[in-house]
Amino acid sequence: MRRVTLTDIFLHPITQKYLKRSGVAHAIATAYHAYRLALQYGVNVDLATKAALLHDIGHYEWYSNGTWDYETYKQNDIHAIKGAERAHKLLIRLGEHPQHAKEIALAILLHTDSYLPEGELKRKPLQTIVKLADEADEEPGGKHHYRQIDDELALKKIQQLDRMVEQQLQRDALDQIS
Repeated sequence: MRRVTLTDIFLHPITQKYLKRSGVAHAIATAYHAYRLALQYGVNVDLATKAALLHDIGHYEWYSNGTWDYETYKQNDIHAIKGAERAHKLLIRLGEHPQHAKEIALAILLHTDSYLPEGELKRKPLQTIVKLADEADEEPGGKHHYRQIDDELALKKIQQLDRMVEQQLQRDALDQIS
């Protein structure tokens, strides 16, 4: 049973603040990619879509002389670390199951390796899905963070994804019974 929906998360003022900074359209598109990938890889669609929706809430705005400095961002960014912490705190505050909040936060932490020293990182399936979903929506120079979406349409897309997740969780529960 879901304690917290994507709509609950999306409408929270903290989510709104940080998604508007990192790109609402990108967050929603990434959540839809995560849903599709979760089905493909047999991963919990609820956790995947939540992690994907929140994956960039740790972004800091890297400006130089009044314009976005993508190179400075790439060299100094730790948004996955900050985002994992913000997401965990938000999810716990909203009443998410603590273990789920932790899994989502870890998927956010590991959705990028831009802040990690060189080397291979072994990800769990949920973590891999969030990384792949993010990459599926990326545009050169970080332009995916600047795509716009109308607030009303954004909410409708989140509500539609909530229905899709709920239906899939019901199918999964029936499959376990039979």
